[in-house]
Amino acid sequence: MSDDTSPDEDPYPEIGRKLFAGRCDFVMGAAKLVQLPEMDRPEIAFAGRSNVGKSSLVNALTGRKTLAKTSNTPGRTQQLNYFDLGGRAYMVDMPGYGYAQAPVDQVRAWTALVKSYLRGRASLARVFVLIDSRHGLKEVDREALDVLDQAATSYQIVLTKLDQLKLPEQAERIEQTATALIRRPAAFPVVLATSSREGLGLEELRAAIARLIDERS
Repeated sequence: MSDDTSPDEDPYPEIGRKLFAGRCDFVMGAAKLVQLPEMDRPEIAFAGRSNVGKSSLVNALTGRKTLAKTSNTPGRTQQLNYFDLGGRAYMVDMPGYGYAQAPVDQVRAWTALVKSYLRGRASLARVFVLIDSRHGLKEVDREALDVLDQAATSYQIVLTKLDQLKLPEQAERIEQTATALIRRPAAFPVVLATSSREGLGLEELRAAIARLIDERS
């Protein structure tokens, strides 16, 4: 007797597709920890250098062009922006690290907010750290990973703008990034590679998020 569905087939690509095809709404932006919502569901956060493409990726994941604001000006995201993902989880767009066109005191405030958030948010399931695939891990990225390791916060690397590399370069960049994570205690060992413009890797990222939500719910 045949069956269209193999018992070994991974269900999460379809679960992720349905999850992100549903409702996703902006909830709030928090500049202070006291403003954060209740920890009543898992939180999936997105971090990365300023202008790495976080907002574009959030928009591509949800199939909405303007859910997260995009800008060519580094440092546009200046707070923790919360999105309600179908009532099952929060997606959190974190302030970009590295270069930002903002006063030094403001950048320090963002940095303190992020460090406090990482250390004190029990509902935080994972931070997806976005890395521009054209450049790979920079020193400022390694410093951010150090903060995550010190906070014992689970994180996973997501390469962005993959379409701007040739095929051999894509494989090489993925391998280089995975090798750099081997001795990092809080790093999830699977590197995801995406292109918001071409839709590459979005299914895999949606599936990873859906699996995390199930594990933490």
